Amino acid sequence: MSIRAVKKILKPKPTLEGAGVKLQRGFGFGDPKEFDPFLLFDDFRNDNPDEYLAGFPWHPHRGIETITYVLAGQVDHGDSLGNSGTLSGGDVQWMTAGSGIIHQEMPKGDDQGRMHGFQLWANLPSSLKMTTPRYQDVTGKDIPEVVDDDGTRVRVVCGNFWGTSGPVDGIAADPIYLDVSVPPGKRKTLPVETSRHAFAYVFAGSGTFRNASDPRAVKTDGVSSGVGSIAEEMGNRSLVLFDRGDEVTVQAGEQGIRFLLVSGKPIEEPVAWYGPIVMNTEDELRQAVAEMRAGTFIKHGK
Repeated sequence: MSIRAVKKILKPKPTLEGAGVKLQRGFGFGDPKEFDPFLLFDDFRNDNPDEYLAGFPWHPHRGIETITYVLAGQVDHGDSLGNSGTLSGGDVQWMTAGSGIIHQEMPKGDDQGRMHGFQLWANLPSSLKMTTPRYQDVTGKDIPEVVDDDGTRVRVVCGNFWGTSGPVDGIAADPIYLDVSVPPGKRKTLPVETSRHAFAYVFAGSGTFRNASDPRAVKTDGVSSGVGSIAEEMGNRSLVLFDRGDEVTVQAGEQGIRFLLVSGKPIEEPVAWYGPIVMNTEDELRQAVAEMRAGTFIKHGK
């Protein structure tokens, strides 16, 4: 067994999206090969409604899948095919945009004004870029949670982990998406298949991801105690990109640690990217923009 070394630790960048939503972008700025098959990761935790209520009005997507995981508050969504619904605390939506969809996402806080959650973009291979759009809305109660003997808790959103399969299926990147909570002072080793790219995003507590010799500390401040606690906005977020290996080892700090652990098989294809449209070539991008202008962007009806 080989421990995955920490390749780099990234601090998310403040970003303005949609109609003026303030969020933190973990990655999505640089070379897409580094996180392949993942393209972008946003942390939209915010306790100030003035900074998120404008939401994400109607916008297109093509060639990707978006994964929205809500911790607190809710997100109302609707699309050009007539789908609509609401995501609340603990819920997940996995949207395969495929050949094209136009949708909107409008966040609303909980009774304390909190809107907490994450969005991840996964690329589609060229063979599936123009597939039929598909939604998978999963309520929090349908996401299985496994608890180990030492108290470590893992919510399995997607993929198979410790013999438990998450409810989201049929995803091109075959990702594993986990919400992991390790109790105070515990050290935990988690398997990650060698062929995958993998990253962790720490959002509560503190801890150390260990190489064979060189532990790398990551922490978030101002966290209430207890499993399931949510980092406050002043928290110091940390995104950890791992090198190759077949396991990740984490040492939890005195408050424990909670993080997303995400891995996927690289697609290793060219990426041509324009906002919410991700194709393989510049010609395909130009075609998508021309179709938007001509009103022929949507290829599949409900």
